[in-house]
Amino acid sequence: TERDATSWSKRKLKEVLEGLVVEGEAGRCEIGDLKHVEGEASCNSRKGKLIFFYEWNLRLSWKGTVKESGEKHKGSVEIPNLSEENEVDDTEINVSKKKGEGDVLKDLMRTEGTTKVREALRDYLKALKTEFTLGMILPTKAPAAQELAMEQKSSGSTMQDSVTPQSLDMVGVKIPTVRIHMREVFNSTADELYSIFTKKELVQKFSKCPAVIEAEKGGKLQMFEGFVSGEYTELVPSQRLVLKWRCRSWPDEHYATVALNFQDLVAQSELELECKGVPISHEESARQCWKKQYFEEIHILLQQSKDSME
Repeated sequence: TERDATSWSKRKLKEVLEGLVVEGEAGRCEIGDLKHVEGEASCNSRKGKLIFFYEWNLRLSWKGTVKESGEKHKGSVEIPNLSEENEVDDTEINVSKKKGEGDVLKDLMRTEGTTKVREALRDYLKALKTEFTLGMILPTKAPAAQELAMEQKSSGSTMQDSVTPQSLDMVGVKIPTVRIHMREVFNSTADELYSIFTKKELVQKFSKCPAVIEAEKGGKLQMFEGFVSGEYTELVPSQRLVLKWRCRSWPDEHYATVALNFQDLVAQSELELECKGVPISHEESARQCWKKQYFEEIHILLQQSKDSME
């Protein structure tokens, strides 16, 4: 399988690079807009391994203020070839400044600024290899047969000689699954937290993607550009949600059952998640999906909402 990561990468590169602050004895600089972003990125799943391709030509603006004189200067940062062929530490980063004095700021950007930019590029690549690729490694038929054999052996039964890996496709493979249990405390009421999972505009805010949210029994759910889909099966306002839930990379038509229980605490709320029926080979990616794509992004959304009210 192959997934195009170009659009996602453009958003992520803006997120990690824009607004970086560089401070030193000479003054303070800040990286502004990603003025130019040209290139592409993709991820391939081959024989159970993920292979990444990316090639970017980037140009950023920067502006700064000299500490002693208060003079303001601006310039640009160019990254002509960020690709999988080079380590981030070896990637060329060119800093330039518009005409005039202020070379102390240019030197600051060449040293501390370059370090900050490299850190941000590492963050992008880390996200590409984790956040973007959640659940992309697909099980092959052979491991599925082996997992079935292991499951039957552990349960005390044995595979009969007549059941070979070739015949598994005909009789159907029982997928070994696990249960995920997680708890998370949020700076919100249970009612607010419940709304974040059931109101389309709030789901789209924390997921940063268009979503299909039909928050009623039998209503459809689709998020993260179709990577996650499912159905609402039980809704108790401000208290409990139950979903049929799956990742696109799971075996066809296989769903987990997700129960979300909301409870008010003092000035906070607790979310208890129980996810039953996760394919065992996708346990870690599903856990990371809830932690990174849901919980961490909801924390950010709540903080932004709090800041805007203040």
